[in-house]
Amino acid sequence: METFDLKKLIKFYPNKISREMLFDKPEMRIALMCLEPGQKLDPHKAPLRLLMYVVEGRGTFTVGDEKFEANEKTCVPCDPMVPHGFTADKGERLVVMAVVTPVE
Repeated sequence: METFDLKKLIKFYPNKISREMLFDKPEMRIALMCLEPGQKLDPHKAPLRLLMYVVEGRGTFTVGDEKFEANEKTCVPCDPMVPHGFTADKGERLVVMAVVTPVE
């Protein structure tokens, strides 16, 4: 069985988002994204079901037309083709684990 120690995988870059693919199979993908304060993942659409889980920090999330704050241990689900993205708040690093599954 494969396990991931997220604390060991967290890394930050001053000029870009750190993206680490943890698991990549047709039935599920898991990515870890680490953002320095002010860095952002612009809203975008994907034909997949998504769950964003805040591992550490705090940020502003966009899902569809809604914007809201989320902090550690918050899960944010997103349906296919709904715009989604997030920004690390000023003064806060943000670590998000994204779990993506195909739509049947």
